[in-house]
Amino acid sequence: VHLVESGGGSVQPGGSLTLSCATSIDIETIYNMAWFRQAPGKQRELVAVLFRGGATTYANSAKGRFTISRDDRKNTMYLQMNSLTPEDTAVYYCNAEMPPKNYWGQGIQVSVSS
Repeated sequence: VHLVESGGGSVQPGGSLTLSCATSIDIETIYNMAWFRQAPGKQRELVAVLFRGGATTYANSAKGRFTISRDDRKNTMYLQMNSLTPEDTAVYYCNAEMPPKNYWGQGIQVSVSS
């Protein structure tokens, strides 16, 4: 399973970005999918989860600002990020859970600064 992130970059505070995660397989065969992020000097943390049945959950820092979704026709998962702050600066990783294995993308940089 290959996961490829795209859509990262630099943005000013208050701006928006949409990350994409393209999968190499039928996305409907994936159990759960998620976005994680890792800021410099910090541990990787969970941002949002899209469960197989369609339910979602978000880290407190992402609630109300980020939206996780997917397009089955494109085999792609998304993370819409609004009202970005410098604290959102991190490398963002796509994750696909297919028990007993977990798969990761290579990561993509998001930088928020003025």
